[in-house]
Order: sequence, then structure tokens, then C-alpha cells
Amino acid sequence: MECKVRWTGDGMSFVAETGSNHTVVMDGAPEAGGRNLAPRPMELLLAGTGGCSAFDVVLILRKGRHAVTGCEVVLQAERAEAEPRVFTRIHFHFRVSGKQLKPEAVARAIELSKDKYCSASIMLGKTAEITHDFEIVDA
Repeated sequence: MECKVRWTGDGMSFVAETGSNHTVVMDGAPEAGGRNLAPRPMELLLAGTGGCSAFDVVLILRKGRHAVTGCEVVLQAERAEAEPRVFTRIHFHFRVSGKQLKPEAVARAIELSKDKYCSASIMLGKTAEITHDFEIVDA
């Protein structure tokens, strides 16, 4: 895996070009010289972690032949006050939709992601306390 990050030369905006040929723009907060035109790098790290975990949950439920029709995860994170301002707490709240989904199946999918598959959350778990909960929407 590779990624190239390039400063645009304008304020504190950067463009990341991924090895899979996609681009993502990042910007800093105005108090740091940014113009608030794009997500902050740490926001993208949190979003990527949520995407990694949601991906796992959907894949695990589908492989188990569960009728999952939607999955959303809301992450709430806290950061250290002092530099480096690492994440110290992250809470994942999953909202999983489907037909007759069993709570045990959803809980197992989340646990497998947390303990085995989501490298992003496992890595962040080295500095942050990570918690999860979920709700099921019959749809």
C-alpha cells in the first residue's frame, strides 16, 4: 500500500493520492493556517476507522447469510490535551438495518471486527479505550 501527500501551496491544504488512484483533500483549522475547506487529517483517520469496521460488519453478516440492508456507525472520539494529541477514547455506535436480524449475529460481527479484522481500530486501540454498542432497525 502506498499514498503520496502533497501540500497544495495554499494555506494548509494537502492532497493525498492513494495507491488505488483516488484523491482526498485535507485542510487545517483556521487557527492553524487552514481555510476549513476539507476534513482534518485526524477526522479522516476516524472516518477510515469507522469505514473499516462497518465494512467488516456488513461483510460478516452477509457471509452468514443475514438479510442486512444497511449499516451506519457513529463514532465519538476524545483526544489527549497535550501533544501528541492521540485519540484516548473512541465509542462506536452501530445502527444495523435488515430483516429479522438477530442481536447475537450483529454483536458477533462487531466483536469479530473489533478483535480480529479491523486493523484500523485495533491499531488505535493501542492508545484509545474503544467501546461499542448497537441498535437493530427492522427494515
